[in-house]
Amino acid sequence: MDYGAIIQKILVKDKEGNSRNVVVGYDYPSLYPTDKAFLGACVGRYAGRISKGKFELDRQTYPLFTEHGMHLHGGKEGFGKKYWTIEEVHRGKNPFVKLSYFSKHLEEGYPGNLNVFVTYRLVENTLQITHEAATDRTTVINLTNHSYFKLDDSESVNHYELQLNCSQMVETQENLLPTGNIITVKNTEYDFLNRKKIAGQPLDTPYIINPDAATAAKVSSKKSGISMEVSTNQPAVVVYTPPHFPGICFETQNYPDAPNQKNFPSSVLRPGERYLNDSKFTFDIEI
Repeated sequence: MDYGAIIQKILVKDKEGNSRNVVVGYDYPSLYPTDKAFLGACVGRYAGRISKGKFELDRQTYPLFTEHGMHLHGGKEGFGKKYWTIEEVHRGKNPFVKLSYFSKHLEEGYPGNLNVFVTYRLVENTLQITHEAATDRTTVINLTNHSYFKLDDSESVNHYELQLNCSQMVETQENLLPTGNIITVKNTEYDFLNRKKIAGQPLDTPYIINPDAATAAKVSSKKSGISMEVSTNQPAVVVYTPPHFPGICFETQNYPDAPNQKNFPSSVLRPGERYLNDSKFTFDIEI
């Protein structure tokens, strides 16, 4: 969709050969402007949480909109609430849709005029999502897609089997803001290094992807037979299971609050540089 660069549907055949929409979405585009769950949206200018209501960059302070003590997913009206321009539609082999958005200097408090592009491309059984951006002055950036994957028609994801190639995670406070510490997942409820059922474990967790891992995550449903692998060039994936409806997010991105955490990977983008988040979601059938 041009609104929010939102993915409304991804149709995948299940083990019975029936096409199934594997993302949570509304049937009517008119319902999206009031959505508060970022269903399928491109999230930016900074995905995730930022603390302190501000950040400092090149000795200048930039105030940010805060709610409940934090800045979330780009502010009051992030990229998921904007109308994008459909730049190109390719219907041949490896079809794709490319959209663009121009974020003005100091929109939501962020410096720099930012040209943003997102391309959704189908390559066989893989959805490739490519976020790109360039700025005319130094800024911070962290883009991701916020689709909630739903592999069958169950009212829960507890029976989904999940495996994460993530030995560490970003430690968070009760309000989910990072403490700045990196901790191991081993012998904790967040350990999905070996494939297991989600089994009621609530997740809103910034996992650090093992640098040598070919894939970041794999999730599957025996009920539908559908499995999905996630790979990305990003250092982290926030795995989120919402409390109010069945679905699971894999937000491939930089660490939350990196602008205020000096030991986290840099989120700074300078003029002449190119921001690139290249992530792949590959579907298969497991009988």
